[in-house]
Amino acid sequence: MKMRCIIVDDEPLVRELLEDNVSQVPYLELVQSCKSALEALETLQKERIDLIFLDIQMPRLNGLQLLQSLNDPPLVIIVSAYEKYAVQGFNLQVADYLLKPFSFDRFLKACNRAAELSRIKKHKIPTGDVKSYNFFVNVEYSHVKIVADEINYIESCKDYLKIYLSSAVKPVITRMSLKNIETKLPENAFIRTHKSFLVAISRITTIKRDYVCIGETEIPISETFRENITRVLKSH
Repeated sequence: MKMRCIIVDDEPLVRELLEDNVSQVPYLELVQSCKSALEALETLQKERIDLIFLDIQMPRLNGLQLLQSLNDPPLVIIVSAYEKYAVQGFNLQVADYLLKPFSFDRFLKACNRAAELSRIKKHKIPTGDVKSYNFFVNVEYSHVKIVADEINYIESCKDYLKIYLSSAVKPVITRMSLKNIETKLPENAFIRTHKSFLVAISRITTIKRDYVCIGETEIPISETFRENITRVLKSH
């Protein structure tokens, strides 16, 4: 079954490009090409839609406001000329983030990702959703359960890790390496910002030149891992 999709963008040339791209992907069916978020909202109320190609900066109602207004939104691929909305987009669990201008290869990659997420959702296959992941770590003479959805960030201190959780005041300290704990975490939900730090993407509130912030907590970005931040902003 084809994925029924709509395009939402106030720029005619972008809509034309997206329409042409959609027509070349065999498993996509274009239902409507919308000039505004309000037009898209009307279409969503009338039609079954599986996927939205969504611009952000639009008059009256922007793309993020549209997405936030939906109780059970379809899969969304954000298509924007601005990197600054990437973190907000991924916090809203979009399938992908296309930065204008983009190639057809990059467009197809985003569509394939959305198709896989759709398949997983329909068949209820365990996913990379951070909420479905938990594991145990050794803490002194006990085994402590860690729920991945509660992790803000992880700090490496020589042979030990400090796991900072949203549900605890003090970090959980365990003897383990960052490399080992990465194998226990959902793919694409965490990034290395520094050789000693692993950060939950969904918890990032601000990205500065040399730090990412989780609220008021600043976590360093090293030159070695700066490309990871760029990747989050562009494609996650």
